[in-house]
Amino acid sequence: MMWSEKYRPQKISDMVGNEEARKSFVEWLAKWKKGTKPILLVGPPGIGKTTLAKVAAKEFGYDLVGLNASDVRNKANIKEILAPLLGNTSLLGRALIFVDEVDGIHGRADFGGAEALIDILKEPTVPIILAANSEQSDKMRSIKKATKTIHLKPLPPRLLALYLHKVLKEEGAKLSPGAMIKIITESRGDIRSLLNIAQANVSGFEPATEKSFEMLDVESAIGAFFKAKSREEAQAVLYSMRIDPREKISAFYSSIVTSSLAAKEMARMLDIISRADVLYGRIMRTQEWRLLRYLDNILLDLYGQGIPVQYSQYNLPWPTLNRIRWDGKKIKEISGALAKQFHISRSTFATFFFQYVLFCIKNKKLELDLGSEYEETIQKEMELLR
Repeated sequence: MMWSEKYRPQKISDMVGNEEARKSFVEWLAKWKKGTKPILLVGPPGIGKTTLAKVAAKEFGYDLVGLNASDVRNKANIKEILAPLLGNTSLLGRALIFVDEVDGIHGRADFGGAEALIDILKEPTVPIILAANSEQSDKMRSIKKATKTIHLKPLPPRLLALYLHKVLKEEGAKLSPGAMIKIITESRGDIRSLLNIAQANVSGFEPATEKSFEMLDVESAIGAFFKAKSREEAQAVLYSMRIDPREKISAFYSSIVTSSLAAKEMARMLDIISRADVLYGRIMRTQEWRLLRYLDNILLDLYGQGIPVQYSQYNLPWPTLNRIRWDGKKIKEISGALAKQFHISRSTFATFFFQYVLFCIKNKKLELDLGSEYEETIQKEMELLR
């Protein structure tokens, strides 16, 4: 298992650093009532903004609904996605909305999304948490006015060193003092990167190219990979993506399937993604983490100059996404029938509601008479929830 996942905090008290910021956040959520200003978490990638939102939702008994900038750039999308959640406790219980990378909403791709989101922020009926890497943009001013800002800072080197010593001791692993200093410096206060880099070093992985990039966020890395001027540069970009292997595979997958590619090129790329997924599956089964060094070599075959692929993110787990995308006619028919009952579009139901309906069916909280022809499909989908 990746250390960044293995040591992911399960409670707010498990988190490292930013004690004052976490205290302010907990006080806000504990005292939340209808009309309370939403929270804006500001800090660099990997600092714990998403983790804080997720563990807090769990501890306080909320059902977190996660969105990102691409979900809320369109005014119509916001109304379609968020309207059923605001004040609605029948389907999701107590909803808590989390919008990540909110500083990425603005720009040419904003079709009234920022304005519609701000209207919701002014009169919140459920807790809303926003996360941004930066607040410096002039276009963030309107969002800041409608929220309470909490800043999360990069962790200091001394705290990173103590945490790294603790993890290495639990793993029964050792690193030289020089290697530890280099890892702490490269992580730049990002605890997720600290763990990923440390595990890569313990596993014996070293980049096969001298060209290097600073650590890139996922969106920047996908863009840089397909814009690279050479295969060596693309390889360096891959190494800069110090994230969980599953996240890396999923990022390429979702970006590829939503891009305008010829059928032959799409098939070639999906075959490469499949090989990467098989390797990762083997690593998880056998725990042979030294095989991880071959993952980037497989993904590198995706590179080609002039390939029109841009970053796109799905919020659903990959197995669920695959079912929804590829399982065919019956799922579309089921989604269409249930979407009418919920008075929303089929795509919105499939993306944001289908998995929760299945969960309710699995736990005998909901009964639907859809006919025997759909029973097998429903059973297959519920397997994904186990």
